Amino acid sequence: MGLVVQKYGGSSVADAEGIKRVAKRIVDAKKNGNQVVVVVSAMGDTTDELIDLAEQVSPIPAGREFDMLLTAGERISMALLAMAIKNLGHEAQSFTGSQAGVITDSVHNKARIIDVTPGRIRTALDEGNIAIVAGFQGVSQDKKDITTLGRGGSDTTAVALAAALDAEVCEIYTDVDGVFTADPRVVKKAKKIDWISFEDMLELAASGSKVLLHRCVEYARRYNIPIHVRSSFSGLRGTWVSNEPQGDQKVEHAIISGVAHDVSEAKITVVGVPDKPGEAAAIFRTIANAEVNIDMVVQNVSAAATGLTDISFTLPKAEGRKAIDALERNRATIGFESLRYDDQIAKISLVGAGMKTNPGVTAGFFEALSDAGVNIELISTSEIRISVVTRADDVNEAVRAVHTAFGLDSDSDEAVVYGGTGR
Repeated sequence: MGLVVQKYGGSSVADAEGIKRVAKRIVDAKKNGNQVVVVVSAMGDTTDELIDLAEQVSPIPAGREFDMLLTAGERISMALLAMAIKNLGHEAQSFTGSQAGVITDSVHNKARIIDVTPGRIRTALDEGNIAIVAGFQGVSQDKKDITTLGRGGSDTTAVALAAALDAEVCEIYTDVDGVFTADPRVVKKAKKIDWISFEDMLELAASGSKVLLHRCVEYARRYNIPIHVRSSFSGLRGTWVSNEPQGDQKVEHAIISGVAHDVSEAKITVVGVPDKPGEAAAIFRTIANAEVNIDMVVQNVSAAATGLTDISFTLPKAEGRKAIDALERNRATIGFESLRYDDQIAKISLVGAGMKTNPGVTAGFFEALSDAGVNIELISTSEIRISVVTRADDVNEAVRAVHTAFGLDSDSDEAVVYGGTGR
């Protein structure tokens, strides 16, 4: 008997009918001879609604209590799903993250998993039950407080449990039929990818693809857990993410895997930085001490007359104020002249392992943007990715232009977003 971990996103369990539909799919997997562990997100927009409610009560809610509040959404989903499964004649037990043995560090709102000790899950499976686990949450190792894992936390919970239980596969159910060559909400002719490597999927996820989050893919790669991305709204075969193609898949690796975009970042430019050793280090140590993650970095050539330069970098919009405040506090020490903040930007990325051996990809990328009248502000590259920053208003046109230029368009409009979110 195989062991399968399934994860269902908020759009899949958005209402009672959705929960009953998911319950039937879970029972079908059980009838096929599998042991089944299910990780579930909060229903629909429940988490966003809880966040709004907290902000109405307190402008800066305490991290511990904020986590206690947010985990309520997944507990509701897991209990309702267990009830629906029992109505179909099968036994199911629901578990919170802490009951499932998800051990984390003590950083509230964005905790990281340290260990998974799924003793109670194994017992439930040995007794013939289906185990339902609340995603997105765990318990801190030192204080035993409830914690949440941040964006994409339920996906990460699912992969972590799959690794701890030595599952055959981790199935991520969402409201699209798999991973596409671009966001199907923007590019109607995006193609579904049958198989994609962990390496390419990591780059797409880091570049803004919303189907799988970076942390989830990194965890799966580390423990070599195949991920099968599928829609809970259809029976179509989805996308396999793994080191090698699965089963009978014969996939010739494409030059380009896809085009991703991200409108959740902002740009900070540190103006008038003395062009001497240690200045860049001081800037980015300040940012690191503020616990802010940065993405792209560009330093201009210094002006000969002044010996000053500008350094620009991108970061999540949500952390923009924290970064600005940290830099201002250290202005005298660093010695820069001023700061510029811009949150009307977008990042567009072209991803594909085949780029390494195909000259002309970079030129084709820039030509496609030029033909679409899109101006480039920043450029960043790796062996399998080219990313640029443009104006946010240009992002949809830019993504479609690049997608078409590299022959990624499907012959038909096959990209369907059943729930409307792409998650």
